[in-house]
Amino acid sequence: MIPFLRTTVSGLLLALANASLAWDYEAHSAINQLALSSLPADFPAFVRTPSAQERIAFLSGEPDRWRNTPDLALRHGNGPDHYFDLDNLAAYDLKPEQLPLFRYDFVAALALFRAAHLARFTPPSPARNEDHTRELPGLLPWALAEQYGKLKSAFAYLRALQAGGTADEIQNAQDNVIYLMGVMGHLAGDASQPLHTTVHHHGWVGTNPRGYTTNGTIHEWIDGGFFGKTGGLDLTQLRSGLRPAQALKEGGQGVEVFEAIVTCLATQNRLVEPLYQLDRDGKLKADSPERAQGRAFLENQLRTGAALLADLWLSAWRHAPEDRYLKGKLAERKGASAPPAAR
Repeated sequence: MIPFLRTTVSGLLLALANASLAWDYEAHSAINQLALSSLPADFPAFVRTPSAQERIAFLSGEPDRWRNTPDLALRHGNGPDHYFDLDNLAAYDLKPEQLPLFRYDFVAALALFRAAHLARFTPPSPARNEDHTRELPGLLPWALAEQYGKLKSAFAYLRALQAGGTADEIQNAQDNVIYLMGVMGHLAGDASQPLHTTVHHHGWVGTNPRGYTTNGTIHEWIDGGFFGKTGGLDLTQLRSGLRPAQALKEGGQGVEVFEAIVTCLATQNRLVEPLYQLDRDGKLKADSPERAQGRAFLENQLRTGAALLADLWLSAWRHAPEDRYLKGKLAERKGASAPPAAR
């Protein structure tokens, strides 16, 4: 386990300090580290080496690093994967439990509905829609489910290679597992930040009878500004109250996992108003005598992200299918390289 970031990646934290992203790098890294500590003892040991844990923590920031380029194709593909504004579903007469499993089915359904109900929707400003994503409520549940499928695949071919591959092939497969685990952690972390589930992501919009802030800086403050001004994060303290990882039920095609992800996002969406209430009542001010309540709320969200992530990692490992194709090819290779039988 890395000694909580302050020495190993302090320069990188400073570089990201002013970026308006999901949880700041420190929080995303903490989520990945917490998830690692909640895995069962029989989880593959190669992910527990110091170098593997360091890399998994580092990779928690990877999808945010992809924002460092203005390339529109990358922005179009990466941006919506970080959030899902559940509030927008009502405009499409949709409920979370009605969401289709397939990303493109969902996108197509939105487009068809918008075309049939033009009066319900205001077209986005072209100047603010260069990447053509403003019509979308986000695609986070699909991105996370797809990453889960990729990790299942990686565990499947790793097992095949462990039975009949070379040492280099096994190492490469293990490196792929580590990469996928780390990147998946970013998406699970986004799913635990309530402001990534709502149209009120940068201040309250629309009718506001309860007097919530409309200041867009609330997102940056929640992501890490508050933690930075109140002593940072303590992994030891965060681990207290973190439950052990639990494998999700899964029938083989990932449907149940997608549904579990959507349910988790819906739960976080119900915390949007409580979060804004904490801010309105001064409990998220760094110098407030009641700041402990705000800190406890946000720390619990980090634990929520870690629990979701660890459950997904464990489920991908336990539900990984047999890679029969690769096993067959490895058997053919072994047969072809075997010395001819003695006459």
